[in-house]
Amino acid sequence: MRSHRILLAISTAFLLGLAVTGCSTPGVKAADLKPTDQRHDAPDFALKDADGKVVHLSDYKGKVVLLDFWATWCGPCRIEIPWFTEMQRKNKDRGFEVLGVSMDDEGWEVVKPFLGEVGVNYRVLMGNDMTAQAYGGVDALPTTFLIDKQGKIAAVHVGLANKKDFEDGVAKLLQDAPAVAANRAH
Repeated sequence: MRSHRILLAISTAFLLGLAVTGCSTPGVKAADLKPTDQRHDAPDFALKDADGKVVHLSDYKGKVVLLDFWATWCGPCRIEIPWFTEMQRKNKDRGFEVLGVSMDDEGWEVVKPFLGEVGVNYRVLMGNDMTAQAYGGVDALPTTFLIDKQGKIAAVHVGLANKKDFEDGVAKLLQDAPAVAANRAH
């Protein structure tokens, strides 16, 4: 009987750890940006937002983008989303945008109520398998990409990251952001 309780406790601890870290392998810290010459173009996409408008990643070229693949049922995603909402609020006037890509199978039926419940202030798009494959096969949620103002992937994080790691990565990418204002003037 006692061995069953120990096994149950170990199993519970394992599952709890999995829920907190995401079903993923350890990823790169968001602050660990790839050197500029090692960055690759972020694949463009055409996905619909909650209003049915088609959004292309290329619409955001010239800005630093945090591209977050997530789902409403994902515990670690629910932890990160308020961080991203705060980052959007703090940095939107500095050439920064958060784009959320929901991978919920149930679609907008579950996503729209969730967005209102948590007060998301950034654009959310409905993802699909084709887009996930274009980004290397998003196999775990959350999976988050930091994209520089040239539209190149500067960092990838799979699983729950530390809030400060994201903030540091975004801050480093925004250091180059003055060119965004120059691009808008043309």
